Amino acid sequence: MDKKCLIRTEHLDKYFRDPVDFQALKNVNIRIDEGEFLSIIGSSGSGKSTLLYVLSTLDTDYEGKIFFEENELGKMSSNQLSDLRNEKIGFVFQFHYLLPEFTVVDNVMLPALKLGRYDEEQIRHNAMQKLSLLGLEDQAHKKANKLSGGQQQRVAIARALINEPRIIFGDEPTGNLDSKNSQTVFEIFKELKEQYNQTIVVVTHDMNFANQTDRLIRLKDGEVEVD
Repeated sequence: MDKKCLIRTEHLDKYFRDPVDFQALKNVNIRIDEGEFLSIIGSSGSGKSTLLYVLSTLDTDYEGKIFFEENELGKMSSNQLSDLRNEKIGFVFQFHYLLPEFTVVDNVMLPALKLGRYDEEQIRHNAMQKLSLLGLEDQAHKKANKLSGGQQQRVAIARALINEPRIIFGDEPTGNLDSKNSQTVFEIFKELKEQYNQTIVVVTHDMNFANQTDRLIRLKDGEVEVD
């Protein structure tokens, strides 16, 4: 059975105008299928994170077309894009951005409280389920700053999962972790893909991580390198 296309781009270009004109993405034509776990790789300055931010609607200043579930993002209002981000996209960054004064479970609940799809009791239940999935149920009521770096990044993954997103974007999600914790994060992503058909796109400079994913998108000077 053919895989369902989740995101595709047509002739995607991205320019930065300040302080000088610079083309960061050049004629990028890619397709990301449902249930894929892929890495975006390339040297520093190749456009990896720029592509991630454009695909994930965090940056809307681009030329060309991006389709999410065959809906063209360029035709959506800022409110519609915000709703799309909240409902269908999860983010995991190099820095976990947890609120240190909040408990672990309260941090995980935040995106769901913002979305408002369920009442607080149901959201807390769902958050505990996600923490259990990531082996952190026993840490739920600790303050976030009491956890190790590896545990905090797993909390960030639980937070990214709370709204049952169609896709998770990771920007160097293992960049602050040692090799053991990096492999743990990879195994979590792999299990999410295999058990739940979760689509995952990760920007990484860690080739050990990247080479274990389903597919690589390699950028060089803003262009996709075709093998």
